[in-house]
Amino acid sequence: MYRVDPKEAVLSHLNQPNDRAGEALSARAEALMRAHVEPGWSHKVISGVAQLAEAAMLLVVGFAIYLYYVGWAAPQIYVPLMLGTVLSANIAFNIARTHRIVSYRTQFKQILRVLFGWSSVFLIIVAGLFVMKAGEEISRVWLTSWLLAGAVALIAYRLALRALVLTWSEQGKLKRRTVVVGGGPDAEALIANISRGATNDIELIGLFDDREGDRSPDQVAGLYKLGRVADLVEFARRARIDLVIVSMPLSAESRVLEMLRQLWVLPVDIRLSAHMSKLRFTDKTYSYVGDLPVFDMADRPISDWNLVFKWVFDKVVALSAIIALSPIMIGTALAVRFTSKGPVLFKQKRHGFNNELIEIYKFRSMYTDMSDAKAATLVTRDDPRVTPVGRFIRKTSIDELPQLFNVLKGQLSIVGPRPHALEAKAANRLYHDAVDGYFARHKVKPGITGWAQIHGWRGETDTVDKIMKRVDHDLYYIENWSIVLDLYILVMTPVSLFTKTENAF
Repeated sequence: MYRVDPKEAVLSHLNQPNDRAGEALSARAEALMRAHVEPGWSHKVISGVAQLAEAAMLLVVGFAIYLYYVGWAAPQIYVPLMLGTVLSANIAFNIARTHRIVSYRTQFKQILRVLFGWSSVFLIIVAGLFVMKAGEEISRVWLTSWLLAGAVALIAYRLALRALVLTWSEQGKLKRRTVVVGGGPDAEALIANISRGATNDIELIGLFDDREGDRSPDQVAGLYKLGRVADLVEFARRARIDLVIVSMPLSAESRVLEMLRQLWVLPVDIRLSAHMSKLRFTDKTYSYVGDLPVFDMADRPISDWNLVFKWVFDKVVALSAIIALSPIMIGTALAVRFTSKGPVLFKQKRHGFNNELIEIYKFRSMYTDMSDAKAATLVTRDDPRVTPVGRFIRKTSIDELPQLFNVLKGQLSIVGPRPHALEAKAANRLYHDAVDGYFARHKVKPGITGWAQIHGWRGETDTVDKIMKRVDHDLYYIENWSIVLDLYILVMTPVSLFTKTENAF
């Protein structure tokens, strides 16, 4: 049940008996965290791409037959009809639930449903043409040829898609790495329920439970207990967990709330299993993990297609900005180089997505012998460590422009919570000690600019209240993210640079 690199030597260790339970569990969890894990692929994105490719294929087949047999006659009739047919076919395929990873793995079942949907769409078209008395305007040979050629193309496409999905499944690219919170008979029933669904793409990694003894044994249904709920935060980050399923009854309200309080900082989906509940709700109340009904407690903020859209947005904006701002960046680099000794760029370790360490780039704004790589002492007004050029580029945020290359490397986004230095403090307290839930900012990739920055919360954070305001704005952004919000922040960033400068120095 462990998804680890087969080359890892830890596999043999994982199967050793538990002579000393605490140490063995700790060693097992550490081994899983060290193991190399390939990121999984989004089912929704694969399904979306598959639908687009299928629609394009059907349109090309219909258009090719149209050009060959009909020529370019009456395009005002044929082109809308082809587009409407393909759109209707896609709707029919989705109604028949053929655009799911589970369906892609089947052979005869998905082909029969696809052919039934394709034929039904043509029957509706023929009926519509008959009712509107427009049959004479459409070539019957073209229509029949498209029906048959489209059916053959669909069969070939679906067989190829099935082979591709099965290959990806064997490679583990469609798996969701999952841990269970809970133990005992309830967790055993949950694990059995998940395991019965062989095609649900859930890979169970381990158990986490605060209870001890008979109520929570070290192994349940072949799945090892790896630690307590508090340990899950660090484990989920380092072991790249996608999904947390909580096996607790709804009546255990205090336990569920405490668990959520600890886990909400993670960029994972959290589901509360409904398999133990005696209450029965309507189907719309539940979502499903395979065939297991669950309640949605928390979702990863940006995932599936939204992740694709944000990736494209970041790359396009970063590349365009580098080209457009290259004269300013070159001029700044020369000014830094010839007005003070030292490198042009300043590199600093900061926390990125999911608390991972990244190295960001900035134009150096301090004297080299006074630089503070860990930002143990925040920059203040008229700070003697800052060079004359540094004061200008810090106030105008020009010093941040090299981070556009961090965006191209995939370490930053254009818009997101600003990454903070590792030892940055507010009122002599580290940020994560000063603000409860501070690390929830890292549920998304950090950005060059953000919701907090355009509202003036940038620069010095000499009080706890200032960092709390910044974190509050960051969390608002995470909970309300959209591409439109990113565009708004991007447009408002240059405005805020000139209107909200009281904290920038």
